[in-house]
Amino acid sequence: MTYADFFYDMKGRFMGADVSDIHEHLAFEFNIEDEEAGGAFYVEVKDGVLYVEPYEYYDRDARFICAPDVLVKIAEGEMDPIWAFTTQKLKVEGSIDKALRLKDIIEAKQKQMKKEAKKAAKKK
Repeated sequence: MTYADFFYDMKGRFMGADVSDIHEHLAFEFNIEDEEAGGAFYVEVKDGVLYVEPYEYYDRDARFICAPDVLVKIAEGEMDPIWAFTTQKLKVEGSIDKALRLKDIIEAKQKQMKKEAKKAAKKK
């Protein structure tokens, strides 16, 4: 998997999360450590809107450093980001308070996916 493939996969996993109730500005950079899929991208919440772009974010609140499989598991809700940090699968630089808000974004995405699944089931 190339960096571009990984980035677009991750963008799909984050986008669609309802972050309208997050009123503070959050900016996270993700540094993926992998020979093929490695690189950086950012996730930003600004004015209740989520942005995911394939760039480094120098004015970030926190930087997350991990392997691609770890981030996939976190984004899917299969791995708790706090547990990943505690077991050193996920490194965090910057504001820990802001970094903890990543869990809110992931939970918002999972909630949105459940809503969509219920709507699809009702249509059938």
